[in-house]
Amino acid sequence: METKKTLREGYTTGSCATAATKAALIALITGKAQSEATIRLPIGRVATFSLASCSFDGETATAAVVKDGGDDPDATHGALIVSTVSWTSSPGVHIDGGEGVGRVTKPGLPVPVGEAAINPVPRQMIREAVGEVLAQYGLNRGVKVVISVPGGEEIAKKTLNPRLGIIGGISILGTRGIVVPFSTAAYRASIVQAIQVAKANGCRHVVITTGGRSEKYAMQEYPHLPEEAFIEMGDFVGFTLKQCKRLGIKTVSMVGMMGKFSKVAQGVMMVHSKSAPVDFGFLAAIAEQAGACPELVAAVRGANTAAQVGDMMQEAGCTKFFELLCEACCQAALHEVGGGLTVATSIYTMNGQRLGKAVQTDGDDEVDRRGG
Repeated sequence: METKKTLREGYTTGSCATAATKAALIALITGKAQSEATIRLPIGRVATFSLASCSFDGETATAAVVKDGGDDPDATHGALIVSTVSWTSSPGVHIDGGEGVGRVTKPGLPVPVGEAAINPVPRQMIREAVGEVLAQYGLNRGVKVVISVPGGEEIAKKTLNPRLGIIGGISILGTRGIVVPFSTAAYRASIVQAIQVAKANGCRHVVITTGGRSEKYAMQEYPHLPEEAFIEMGDFVGFTLKQCKRLGIKTVSMVGMMGKFSKVAQGVMMVHSKSAPVDFGFLAAIAEQAGACPELVAAVRGANTAAQVGDMMQEAGCTKFFELLCEACCQAALHEVGGGLTVATSIYTMNGQRLGKAVQTDGDDEVDRRGG
């Protein structure tokens, strides 16, 4: 019998930065290079990190940890997280970012504009680790900590940082200290952060998409909106809609393709491939309502994929089907959030042809349908 493999947890960039800082500070105090560092994680556990390097030159000490994302590696997996520590005449712990750590240029993030993109929890972890080492050696001195990530500017291109206005490198992140494999928490948090940035930059209208291709088509449809108004929600339709309403966004446009939006039209708000299957009976009913002939309705009922249904309707010239499907998506979205928004839905083909569009306000039955 096959046993299920336990997925290995990884550590956040914040944990790596903290471990590197602790090792560098001990090296600065003792004049001895360290081979490992043990820190306390925000979740209450302790973790020991092996160091990739540790050096000391009298004035400063530098230590580095290789980021290990565990069995769910992200763009930062394998990156070198480096901490350079030195004494400073001003009291306290002064944390900054060096090469490869981004800098915040837009409001709406947990770090003020102009600061290094080192989030509050990693900052607190670093401060606590520094305080612990100073107390251990009976010292009361000001400490400067600079976190850097060689190649971080290139790594950041694979993240949301450029969209969020974090320029020049990656962010030092982590609220728990560990990376839970295939957890949706990090993706949800990135959605919330993207909405907050959009709101802080004056966006009252955001466009939420299921992926990169649909976002490209969305940007062509809404060229007047700024880049931060476009948010990739992935499979988290319901979650994203609720966060938009909670954060005071007034208009939400959903842009996607037949597969996932056929589920949204049914009221399914988590559209992962392993979530609820496409209801072909539901699509057949919409086809009938759109005036499709009985043979076409029967073909829809027996289809294998939503994309196949879309192809059938296109070939039959039944544009009303797509308008009704978009209308159903708007109604399902408004039902999910309890009204209070204007919701638009656009459905595209894989090649970027808009099949249909609908707009509804707060559960109003007046629908603006524009087939494309």
